[in-house]
Amino acid sequence: MRCAIMQPTYLPWAGYFNLISEVDKFVFLDDVQFDRRSWQSRNRLWANGDVHWVTVPVKAGRRDQAISEIVIDDSQPWRDKHIKTMQHAYAKHPYRSELEAIFDIINDKRLTLLADLNMAIVNIIALKLSLSAVFYRASELNACGRRSQHLLEICRQLECDEYLSPVGSADYLAEDGVFSESGVQLLFQNYTPGVYVQKGRAEFESHLSVVDVIANLGWSELAQYIKGAGGLK
Repeated sequence: MRCAIMQPTYLPWAGYFNLISEVDKFVFLDDVQFDRRSWQSRNRLWANGDVHWVTVPVKAGRRDQAISEIVIDDSQPWRDKHIKTMQHAYAKHPYRSELEAIFDIINDKRLTLLADLNMAIVNIIALKLSLSAVFYRASELNACGRRSQHLLEICRQLECDEYLSPVGSADYLAEDGVFSESGVQLLFQNYTPGVYVQKGRAEFESHLSVVDVIANLGWSELAQYIKGAGGLK
């Protein structure tokens, strides 16, 4: 039984869904400290001839506030702004209409918590891609420990004997060393995103939000695209 654990990200890139596609259980790590500079509340699109950031405004809170506690600041008209930005940016793209499911979620003001918004977006994309992983949120598991120990405790609670991690976490996982004799095998994602034709751009811009892939390729080809190249290591 294999699991992956990632912070809930706003409009994630394709590699996030490659990770989901490779596991049986996927945990949204929403019980760690929120970082305004991270991907938790923002991501990158291609708009107006350049890379464009879209950021979800959030209300001020404690410095150590967990992601699960972060409240969206709807005093700012960000929902309409993000939707219009994407509608304009991808108006002439072949699969622009396939973004509507994401727009519906962004426009849902009942989603007042950042984590809930991000998880709803990930869920609808996973559904469209027919991904079979079961989703959990760390804040409901109450696993103890910090850093790698926290990840290991989540794996144990979910009775997983394999943990798939993004390769970027390899150094700190090795430094902590908690998986080495834990009985949980540590695997690393080895995903290389392919080049696809980006309408209106001569040179390929990698690691944009999955929104860009959907608008250019559609759901069907996205399902193939997230398989990428390289497998696990």
